[in-house]
Amino acid sequence: MPTRLLQGLLVVVVGLIGAVGFVGVALAGVTLAEDEPTGTIQGFLRDLGGNPVPGVDVTASGAEDFSGTGTSDQSGRWEIAVPGPGTYTVELDVDTLPEGVAEPTKNPIENVVVTGSARTVLFTLGERERDLTSKWDQAAQLTVEGIRFGLVIALAAVGLSLIYGTTGLTNFAHGEIVTFGAIITWWLNITVGLPFLVAALLGVVLSGGFGFLNDRGLWKPLRKRQTGLIAMMIVSIGLALALQNIYLIFFGGASRPFAAYETQAGIELGPVSLTPKDMAAMVIAVVVLTLAGLALLKTRLGKATRAVSDNPALAASSGIDVERVILVVWVVGAALAGLGGILQGLTQQVFPLLGAQSLLLIFAAVTLGGLGTAFGALVGSLLVGLFINLSTLIPGMTPELKNVGALLLLIVVLMVRPQGILGRRSRVG
Repeated sequence: MPTRLLQGLLVVVVGLIGAVGFVGVALAGVTLAEDEPTGTIQGFLRDLGGNPVPGVDVTASGAEDFSGTGTSDQSGRWEIAVPGPGTYTVELDVDTLPEGVAEPTKNPIENVVVTGSARTVLFTLGERERDLTSKWDQAAQLTVEGIRFGLVIALAAVGLSLIYGTTGLTNFAHGEIVTFGAIITWWLNITVGLPFLVAALLGVVLSGGFGFLNDRGLWKPLRKRQTGLIAMMIVSIGLALALQNIYLIFFGGASRPFAAYETQAGIELGPVSLTPKDMAAMVIAVVVLTLAGLALLKTRLGKATRAVSDNPALAASSGIDVERVILVVWVVGAALAGLGGILQGLTQQVFPLLGAQSLLLIFAAVTLGGLGTAFGALVGSLLVGLFINLSTLIPGMTPELKNVGALLLLIVVLMVRPQGILGRRSRVG
């Protein structure tokens, strides 16, 4: 009875923390709205030669008679803070263009949808030599973007899959570990003033430490009390709500970029255009995921992790320290999730719901690839990333609905192969 009472009290405490955080944000909502913007429209101006175009005025207008103006700086970057989510019209003042720079091919740009993060709007100054409306060009661009997005969410998905495989926990607070990595790196980079690469490295280490605290402070005590997986899942939901609101209170609701990586000109490689930071994110993700895969296959700890994932009781009876393996998995999984958050923040900017917005896709990737299999999570992430981006080629498919395609793919695959693409059938009963 005392054990069950403690379990119940713990669930209530976590729920109360989430409720208190929610109320705190509700009470602080007016202050946040007054002190900082709740959305941003940004972009950069380049001529056809790739040179920045400074001193050009760009205006955004929307509902409730809102109108804001931004001016491009020496790097060609401009930014306009908007009062909140909505649909805006963005117009470039052609009278402010320097002599010799062609007018944009489309001006104004209407129906610019701002949700909660920064929205990038690009003006094409003059006609390009190639046809940007070609379906093949669009497919090539979207394929590369899908691979980039899939690799980034794969970092978080692999971590989530490892934790599920070794503990059986469906951790709904995993998205907040992703957000933690992005926010702590932003704080080290912007507030402390560390170079981005140093801040990112420390952010990954601190994310691993956050995973250590998660396991030792919460999940290990629950495992020792033999708390059921359903109860632990509910605790993870309460923890996720609490962390989301804590991030909102201390970070605010605005989207913020890392220093020196706000906007970059794309590098054209045939029909594909990628910014240097996107290329760097893809390379980093490939290297880290490769090292993680080799560690699982070749090292003693990796083999012990797979043994615990297959059968914890048998692994313990063979001399493997199961709790030590679980702790390492939590640290490594959180570090991978933190790195995923950093790379997402690098390409999308940092905001408090960064991980929460991608959590459903992370779960879809893990389930699609096969629960508890790290390599399945990687395959599932790439399929989700590709399907999300390529689905926008379908007539009538708006950006707001593109995630639906990935979830439909998940349903179709699970109807044919319930254990996932790389999952193994398990006997029940």
